[in-house]
Amino acid sequence: MKDANEAGMRVALQEANGAALEGEVPVGAVVMCKGEIVAQDHNRIVQNNDPTGHAELLVIRQATDFLNTRWLSDCTLYVTLEPCAMCAGSMVLARCSHLVFGAFDAKTGACGSLRNVVSDPRLNHRIDVVSGVLEAECGQLLKQFFATLREKKVKSKK
Repeated sequence: MKDANEAGMRVALQEANGAALEGEVPVGAVVMCKGEIVAQDHNRIVQNNDPTGHAELLVIRQATDFLNTRWLSDCTLYVTLEPCAMCAGSMVLARCSHLVFGAFDAKTGACGSLRNVVSDPRLNHRIDVVSGVLEAECGQLLKQFFATLREKKVKSKK
């Protein structure tokens, strides 16, 4: 399972790199069902001028369209950053079976860091979670992106 999780995360990292090149916060996501990629994308918040343009929501929509179902009960969602409450809630509503994420998000993470929406026993569905897969690579991409952003901001003030 470790190899499969790393393989899925590598695809998500490729998407995250694409996001960074487009000026988006580098978060990538992939949905796999029965070993096949059924959806992959990255953040498109800036491009779409849409605060809900998170990678997770985009791949949930793509996967449900591709599979012609509203439930992702046999699917694993891979994402480079721990999902926020909006994305975690969407995964629960889509009845996603498994979540694999890379870097933890102490500020907005809703899958164990700040709160734990996907494992809340009060909800009608819970998701099996594997965290910290390729954590260093996922975290480094985000750190580098924000460092570059801060650097540009400082230069523009001069």
